[in-house]
Amino acid sequence: MKSGIVVIAELRGPARDRVAEIQRRFDPKLADMLPPHVTITGSSGIGPIAADTPIADLRAALGSVARETPPMTVTPLRPMRFMQSKVVVLPIDPHGPIRELHDRIQRSGLRYERPRFTFTPHITLNLFRELPPDVLRTLLATRVEEPVEIDHIAAYRTETAVRTRLMLEVPLGQ
Repeated sequence: MKSGIVVIAELRGPARDRVAEIQRRFDPKLADMLPPHVTITGSSGIGPIAADTPIADLRAALGSVARETPPMTVTPLRPMRFMQSKVVVLPIDPHGPIRELHDRIQRSGLRYERPRFTFTPHITLNLFRELPPDVLRTLLATRVEEPVEIDHIAAYRTETAVRTRLMLEVPLGQ
């Protein structure tokens, strides 16, 4: 994985507990890497923010975006394989308030690496562990029906494929 800065929204409440349980069952390495979250930028859309972005620039840009963005509720869709890979995610409808948040980040003046995929906000359930077909079918049949409240965003620097570091977190709408 290329080093860069991703923007996520940590899950809170019942959805967090449910996703954490699923990650621990199907991919303990992922469960230990980051808290359960919705990926907003990084693997899709505008791509990761340039790794050499100064924290002051990141704080100014994302702080402004967060103030303009009211908290929102999103509902995870059915699990799917992310872009025909072995990664399993819960996609989030890429339209409406989450798209507006993504687009505000895109217009914030920060520099981005080349995106790998079109904008696909999602909750990753399995990343590192290659699942046997029967276990994969079980994961793809799993449902998370609890709505997800997004009331803040956080920037994490990806230092290696398994190590990330929180850079900052900002509340939405404040």
